[in-house]
Amino acid sequence: MTTPYPYPWAAGFYDDGDRPQIVTSRFRYEDSYTLDRYLSTGGYEGLRKALDSAPGAVHTEVRNSTLLGRGGAGFPAGVKWGFTPQGVWPRYLVVNGDESEPGTYKDRLLMELDPHQLIEGCLIACYATGLSQCFLYVRGEMALAQERIATALDEAYDNGYVGKNVLGTDFSVDIVLHWGAGAYVVGEETALIESLEGERGMPRLKPPFFPAAVGLYGKPTIVNNVETLANLPFIANNGSAAYTAIGTETSPGTRMIAVSGHVKRPGVYEIVNGSTTFRDLLYGDEFAQGIRDDNDLKAFVPGGGSAPWFLPDQLDIPFEGREAGQAGSMLGSGAVMVMDATTDIPAAALTLVKFYAHESCGKCVPCREGGTWLYRILERIVAGDGTDADLDTIREVGATICPGEMPHAASERLDLEARPFPYQMTTICFVGPSAYVPVHSALTLFPEEFEARVTTREVRTMIPVTAAPAGGET
Repeated sequence: MTTPYPYPWAAGFYDDGDRPQIVTSRFRYEDSYTLDRYLSTGGYEGLRKALDSAPGAVHTEVRNSTLLGRGGAGFPAGVKWGFTPQGVWPRYLVVNGDESEPGTYKDRLLMELDPHQLIEGCLIACYATGLSQCFLYVRGEMALAQERIATALDEAYDNGYVGKNVLGTDFSVDIVLHWGAGAYVVGEETALIESLEGERGMPRLKPPFFPAAVGLYGKPTIVNNVETLANLPFIANNGSAAYTAIGTETSPGTRMIAVSGHVKRPGVYEIVNGSTTFRDLLYGDEFAQGIRDDNDLKAFVPGGGSAPWFLPDQLDIPFEGREAGQAGSMLGSGAVMVMDATTDIPAAALTLVKFYAHESCGKCVPCREGGTWLYRILERIVAGDGTDADLDTIREVGATICPGEMPHAASERLDLEARPFPYQMTTICFVGPSAYVPVHSALTLFPEEFEARVTTREVRTMIPVTAAPAGGET
């Protein structure tokens, strides 16, 4: 059964015009998560085609597709699979479903609305890389996703898609669903592995703990994002040429983007990768349809809460990792948070800093102490009790987390030769720098708002970014 808008917050999935839909094509159906709907719309056909080919041929097809990881790093999945050492067994596939980045909620939809597509992607990846064990790690607060995946796994086992001798072949694989306990840091792959092993979720040092070499239980481990794996059924079914025909040469295919904040139609949209621009996304009739109340755009976060901010003159940058990086930010986890002209910039930065300070695992001193002090000082400034010295202290604390030269004025934001993003960091993982990035962006792009706050002791109404909080918290 299909209805005009079974999920109103995802209107973009229905008004899709001629845009290709690789991973969201079933979202239009009210029963998109069921096995019957999945099979009636071509489900598990990609797996059947993969099983008719040699594992190496499937791996080559994925490598030729240049499928980029959708978890934030953007590394080619097929190349990543090849990093595991030869002849070392057992080895594992770990699926990172601990989506926690502020503003990001696309993996949750894939798990809730099309769990069989994810399971089929896991099976294709395991077959291509010779694995017989997969662990599907889902964020603790995503109760519906856990329920839908558990039901889908039961259906897949009962119908011979998972388990011993899949579809009558010699290929056997088990998929284990594991619930997390809700921690942002566990989105980092080595911290996720620690959590899977029953330890406290904290990142490991690299080297030696690169998961491809020393991962889960000390064995080679491939860690892939949910959306990355959801692309595999299309590639297996249609071939890499069909996939690379969409998007651009360096960024083929599509990707899901969550748009939140001050737009007329927030939601999740599957866009053509590499060619769609931020202007298309924020102002296009088939996407966010412009800024709320027809206000002016003030700034936007292009890739989740840990990405440096962009200004309106950067709207024509396309969703292409290299171009976003050259402009001083990243596409990250596919979350765009929009701030209009009414936004209190220091308060918006405080909203993000508070999250990262709270989510520090405490393993690294610069993150544990620095993030907390950034939050405390910024809170004082926003309350109207800050001083000029507080602005200097914020930069000093930031330098303990992200050492090296960083721009401190809006005029310097394009001078990236000596200070490219991502910034240097003194922490094991990126949680520490994530606490400083929004503060640094706000100070760099809107210094006058901080200076006015500490000189006049003005108290303004807080208008934080309207972003989807991690884990469904409100």
